[in-house]
Amino acid sequence: MDLSWMAWTSQTAIFFGVIALLLLTFTVLAIKFPETPRVGVLRIETTRGDRLFITLLGSAFINLAWLGLEVGPQPYALLACLVYAAAVFRWV
Repeated sequence: MDLSWMAWTSQTAIFFGVIALLLLTFTVLAIKFPETPRVGVLRIETTRGDRLFITLLGSAFINLAWLGLEVGPQPYALLACLVYAAAVFRWV
């Protein structure tokens, strides 16, 4: 199978590795420490996994907006994503 059409750089590998590690970590947490869903500011029941999904989806949009609006250097978008993630896990 030829995967030369994909940009498999070290950054891409790190990105997918981090996502895989997050999924593994959250699976282990769900098994060891079962959680009851909670209701946050969105007024829907969410679990850790739901909040992770919301965080990943929102971070993708933050990065796309960052690129499209040319706000600044892209690594600074990571800081915005971390603040967003902290807010989601705290209040959603």
